[in-house]
Amino acid sequence: MKALAQRYASALVDVALENGQAEAIKQELAAFAGMVRSSPELHALLANPAITRANKHAVIGDLVTAMGASRTLRNYLFVIVDQQRAGMLIEIEEAFSALLDARMGVTQATVTSASELSSEERAELALALTKLTGKQVQMKYRADPALIAGAVVRIGSTIYDGSVRAQLDRLRVRMISE
Repeated sequence: MKALAQRYASALVDVALENGQAEAIKQELAAFAGMVRSSPELHALLANPAITRANKHAVIGDLVTAMGASRTLRNYLFVIVDQQRAGMLIEIEEAFSALLDARMGVTQATVTSASELSSEERAELALALTKLTGKQVQMKYRADPALIAGAVVRIGSTIYDGSVRAQLDRLRVRMISE
């Protein structure tokens, strides 16, 4: 299932890059997938093989028009419906985002800190992570007071834990083992 979603996503990445619409298509597809995530009725309609393609096309056309999205997205969604893959739209959107980021040299990072970071701290962290990864880093921030102080950064499956809680845990383990 994941390989199939990646194949459909890869085709859209190729078109988006070729037409110079990569960021716009990424935002439009994310917005449409967000509607599908938040509306079980829309997801059921798109995934139901008993509903005709014409009806699905009409719904997609209306939604894309209301969103002000591109013809490229509309046509792509029509292809997904025609190939009976509309039920995989959320997986396709996730794969599209990851593939596009990889092709553009961008990596995603989630930063969890004890408190909100200032703009200077965010800039310093972004610079350090760019040097560390060799890629442009897009960061999402969260605050978690349970960390006491410091931050935890997740890039893919790698976690950099600079929290005081983790340092205290390491110190406790070292003291117990000695």
